[in-house]
This record gives sequence, C-alpha cells and structure tokens, in this order.
Amino acid sequence: MARWNAQKRVLEHEHSQFWRHRLVDVAEPNLMRSVFPYEEVPKVDFDHKLLPIDPAEDIFITDTTFRDGQQARPPYTVKQIETIFDFLHRLSGPNGVIRQAEFFLYTDKDREALERCLARGYRYPEITGWIRAVEADMQLVVDMGLQETGILSSVSDYHIFLKLKWSRKEALDRYLGIAKAALEKGIKPRCHFEDITRADIYEFCIPLAIELMKLREESGVDIKIRLCDTMGFGVTYPGAALPRSVPKLVRAFIDEAGVPGHLLEWHGHNDFHKVLVNASTAWLYGCSGANGTLLGFGERTGNAPIEGLIIEYLALRGDSAGIDTTAITDVAEYFQKELGYRIPPNYPFVGEDFNATRAGIHADGLVKDEEIYNVFNTQKILKRPISIIITDKSGVASVAYWVNSRLRLPPESRLDKRHPGIVKIHKRIMEEYAKGRNTSISNEELERWSRRYLPEYFVSEFDRLKARAHSLAAHLVAEVVENEAIKSMDPELQEPVLQTLVDLNPFIQYIYITDSEGRKITRNITHIVDKAKYESAKVGEDLSDRPWFVGPMKDGKVHVTDFYTSRYTSALCITVSAPIRNEMEEIVGVLGIDIRFEDLAKMEEMEKAGRG
Repeated sequence: MARWNAQKRVLEHEHSQFWRHRLVDVAEPNLMRSVFPYEEVPKVDFDHKLLPIDPAEDIFITDTTFRDGQQARPPYTVKQIETIFDFLHRLSGPNGVIRQAEFFLYTDKDREALERCLARGYRYPEITGWIRAVEADMQLVVDMGLQETGILSSVSDYHIFLKLKWSRKEALDRYLGIAKAALEKGIKPRCHFEDITRADIYEFCIPLAIELMKLREESGVDIKIRLCDTMGFGVTYPGAALPRSVPKLVRAFIDEAGVPGHLLEWHGHNDFHKVLVNASTAWLYGCSGANGTLLGFGERTGNAPIEGLIIEYLALRGDSAGIDTTAITDVAEYFQKELGYRIPPNYPFVGEDFNATRAGIHADGLVKDEEIYNVFNTQKILKRPISIIITDKSGVASVAYWVNSRLRLPPESRLDKRHPGIVKIHKRIMEEYAKGRNTSISNEELERWSRRYLPEYFVSEFDRLKARAHSLAAHLVAEVVENEAIKSMDPELQEPVLQTLVDLNPFIQYIYITDSEGRKITRNITHIVDKAKYESAKVGEDLSDRPWFVGPMKDGKVHVTDFYTSRYTSALCITVSAPIRNEMEEIVGVLGIDIRFEDLAKMEEMEKAGRG
C-alpha cells in the first residue's frame, strides 16, 4: 500500500494486513547465543544496512529518579523527594523539557511523597506512576488520581521464558490485558518493553506494538511504548544489526509497528559506557523521549544522567528553552552536602575537577584566557568557575584563585594573594616540593590546608554532624510528640512508646520526658547494655537548667544542642528535643533524645560507602 508523505513529498510504502508482522509462538526461548554467549563478552554483529537520521518533531526528557534511581541507593526521605522534584521543575523550564517524572506507589512513604509533589501544582514535570503488569496494581494509580502509569512489560525470551515461565502468546495476552484495564479506568498506559536489546523484535515486540496501536486507535487514547535497554546492550554503530542497534530499534517501531515517534521513549543503562550516546541517538532517529535520572543513579551501572541529557538537548536544539542550567550545580551540591553522596571528581559537569586541568601549561593558558581550555562558559551556564590544579609553578595568585573558586566567594569578598592564610597555604605547598615531590597538589590536600589556615570560611565537622543529627532526629521527635500516649503525660503510657523508638533507632542513646517544670517523669529508657550507666538518673530529677529544656520551652520549636560529654556514659553526645503540647496547644513537657557522636559518625561513613 502506498501513502503520501507530505513532509518528504513522496509516496511511502505502508504494510497492509497481509504484510503485518505476526507473533511467532515458540516452544524454546530464542536466547541468541551467537550474540550473547554469556561465557564471553557480548558480540556486536552487522547487517550493513545504513539508516538516515530522522529526528522527531519534539524531543524531551522523562525522569525516573524516584523509581529506577532509588534502586541504586538508600531510599530518599519524603522531604528529599520534594526538594529534588523542585530541582527537576527548574530544569524543565517553561516548555517542559523534562516532561514527566515517574513514582513508585507501593508504600505509604511513596504515596506521601507523590501527594506532596502533586501539591506543588507544577505543570512540568507531570507526575506519573509505575506498576507491574498486574491488574490489582492499577488500583494504586486510580487511588492517587494519576492520568498515566508505566507498566512493566518484559519482552525478551530471557524474561518471558526464564523468569516469568510464560509462553510468548501468554505474555502478549497479559500485556494487552493490563493495557485494556488501564484504558477502562481512564488511565493512559505506558508499556515498558523491558530487555528490548535481547528480544526477538519482529516475532514478538513488533506484533505486540501493533496490537497496542490497534487499542490506541479503538480507544482514542494514546498508548506509549518505552524501549528499555535493561542491560545496556544498545549500540549506535552504522550498519549494526538488531536487536542491539538503537537506530534500527527506533525505526522498526515507527516504520513497522506504526508507533508515532512522540509516543516512543528510550530508557537505557550504562553497563557498557554507552548510556548517554544511546539516548541521544534514539532522539536522532525519531524517538521523542529520553529517560534518565539525576546524576545517573539507577540499577547497577545507572541510567542516562539528566544533567547530561540537558546539555545534549541544548546542543542538538541550539535553543536554551528557558532551562535553568545552574540548577545542575545546585543538584550536585545538594546530593553532596545534604545526602552525603561523594561525586567522583572527574564526573562531567558536576565533579570538582570537570573543568580543571592538572597540566601546568594548560593552567597557564586558563589564567590567560579561560576559553582556551574550558568546554564552555561554565561560570554562566553552571555557576562553576574554572579550576586550576596547583603545583610549585602556580604561584600565590593561583592559590588565591583556587581558594576563591572553592569557596565561591563573590568579587567583593574574594581573598587577596597577600591574605595571611593564602600565604601560609602557598608556603605549605612549596615545602612539599622542597622535599622532592613531583606531582600536583590534590584538592583534598588544598582543602585540608585551607581549613587549617582559613578556618573561619569553613563549616566545622561538628557543625555538619550537628545538622545531620537534626535531619535524622528532628522529624522523629516532631512525630513522637504528636503521639496521644506521649501527649497524655502519663509515664505508664509514654514509656512503651519511647522504648519502641529506642529499639527501632540504634543511634538513640537515651530518651526521656520532663514536665513543664523540667522534672524528669519517665524511667531510664535506653539500650539494655547501657542500663547500668544511667542508675544515677532518677525520676523527679530537676533538669530545668539544661539548654535542651530551655530552648523548646522558650520558643516552642525543635532544638539541637552543641556537642557535649555525657555525664552518664562519658561519650560525646548531642541532644535533640521538642515541646509536648496538650489539646489547648499549651506546652506541658519536653521530650529529649541523646545521640552518641560515634554512632552518628558511623552512620555517615556507612552512607558514604553506600551501605546506609
């Protein structure tokens, strides 16, 4: 059948029903062992057919930071999800470059975070769900009032036969069934074709896509398909063969299955270092959506980094689209300072050294004219001034430049090269080279010396851990003081609640409640190994002069003390406290939680190591 293409101004061949690809049900899985031998590195084979680029009219980014991204790190708190969602909104710009963000729906925390983000009222990114191909899960989407959801639809024989233990026919019927169930409930289905780069394209994937497009035509509701390169097998090489060829995958769904480009998304993983180029290539061959996560967090090696997709979008479109690119740097700082994540120094766009050089001759060039060695105006686009790597040839001015850049001081506050602290740092550097050193000074060393000689410009480790203690315990305290048993001011009702809190939170050393006069009314609630240490702490003890008591009584807020040495355990501690109010909102007592510094520091180290 021939149909006129108004854009290309020629008649194009369109398959009739006699040419349509049909499902081929097989008794044994097609695991393509010649390409995926498992005992060897996967192979890239070629069919030597070349395709021209044919970008979609509209290209955009979709986000999975709160879904796939959370499978690679400790789960975000509700507050953290809210803050990160705000960053995504800034990066979206007025035209919705980041068009959608998908959320888990399974836990109370998932749903609370989703509700809070919905309450922001942002047009972009639109919030969507993600569920398994189980009809019962669809009710979660309905309950949250979402208009669209992703549906896991595994398409390779590895998944259909080996994991799900289905036949291809059974898989196709189940996926169509859940898509129909979504349509019946007024929800747009987005079918995630999992493991597409190991799938039988023409004998399962295209027939499934054709059936989904039939449903779209019958219902009048758009059905999206996400092409999921689950194992990162996709390649962009000209002439590469299916199923690994990204260009041919995209064109097969558009040309053979009749899926419009604006209903296609690419979702990749970085197992073979190709995640960003694969996503960009999908754009170039007609796929509108490229899916990613902030900083590339995702299962195993991660997904396409949103910040990389943003820069690639700007490069391909030649238009800023109102995107606030400085949010990229703010995201990086938030992940490092608030979430304790250490970004590799050489990580593009957000790593400490991404726009720095260690070569002395390059550093000299940067000082003369930053455009010589800087990829673009990183100060304007990312709020990231160029960085110089310090050696014995750098001079005092270069040290001052490094410190001012590290501290991000405004022009009126920058330190002069004659500042005593700068001179001391330079002297320390020269002492290193006098001892025979022949490598550049690391940022870690410069940071350490800057903290020593310029302490007033750095937040102390204690201050940072104090803030960490606040984030850890403040929400706990705020929730506990709203408990009816706690508000009763009856110790017999309060103590079981406090003991449960201690048992569930090992970092809590000691927990107690006083009345409004500062007298302790609860027995000693602590871990069993510490019981003997608190024998001198008695019910009725007057604690009204303690800072943790005075603060909440004075302003009615949660308070965090400075670090101090516990008179019971001799350990370095910090106390978080909050007022207890009655039904008249009068303060009737104060709840205090002691946290041991050692436990807090251990938690920090575990989270940095990814074991939070």
